[in-house]
Amino acid sequence: MNIIKFRQASFDLLTDFLVNINKENKDTLDSLSKCSGCFKNANVMEYIFHITRALDLDPQVGYHATELLQRFMTTHLTKQLTIPSPQGASGIQPISVEDSVLDSLKTKFPDIVFSCVQLASKMSLHVNVIDNNTAIRFLHSLGYTATKKTLLDSELLVLKGLDYKLAVTNPLIYVEILLEVLVHNEPSIPIERTYGLCQQVLQFVVLERATIFDSLLMVTIRSKQPTTEQRELFVTVTEDCMLLGVSVIAVALYIFHISQWEKVVGELSNITGISRRSIIDFAHVTLLHIVDSSSL
Repeated sequence: MNIIKFRQASFDLLTDFLVNINKENKDTLDSLSKCSGCFKNANVMEYIFHITRALDLDPQVGYHATELLQRFMTTHLTKQLTIPSPQGASGIQPISVEDSVLDSLKTKFPDIVFSCVQLASKMSLHVNVIDNNTAIRFLHSLGYTATKKTLLDSELLVLKGLDYKLAVTNPLIYVEILLEVLVHNEPSIPIERTYGLCQQVLQFVVLERATIFDSLLMVTIRSKQPTTEQRELFVTVTEDCMLLGVSVIAVALYIFHISQWEKVVGELSNITGISRRSIIDFAHVTLLHIVDSSSL
């Protein structure tokens, strides 16, 4: 398990980290597709988290795998759905191109998800790499048919789909960097304990993503009946990792260090340029869902 060591990075290094993740976040938001976020639903995330727990992988691997999966599936589906049908075939096709592509993915999808986890584990210096024997045993234990060839084919499919670009920043990295910068500015914050709580809050938000963002959308537009256009525009909020990162930290510190909460929210706003109102709204919505879930 990866043990994060805080308070060791210099101010200049922290500044570079912050500039880099801010740029990556903006670039991502500027190039969103209609598929953005579609493969971050609760079932997929539960499956990925189950894999990481069962194979004793660091949580970082799960979040990294999620980003790889989202990017791969977006690229793959976009490519498949824009391939023109063979000339003269349109009149004899029993199903649409979309249905055909989705049907072909049904059997491959568990392998694709696992390949993303496997690739993410290979990118980490702090965890054991999942070898094919372990992978096959695990997939068989879940009732999936898998061979070394199918796993290799799946891994190559993902690698090619991502153009071999596996270095992506995931939400947990945003939390870690923002927390490091925050504690540099506010040394009194008990960072190690706060980080542990941040991990729990982040996982909760990821698993309850749909309901939390639905609630946040209604708070933002002050209406319980968002239009289709409002939902489409709100995708830039659901995919904003910087907003997610500061809000997760705000929730954790509300629970753990409430006496300093307003000061911390102000500092997070200064660090990121995200308004206090946006951070507070996201934090309050998340806290309400945490309370509701704990009372069930």
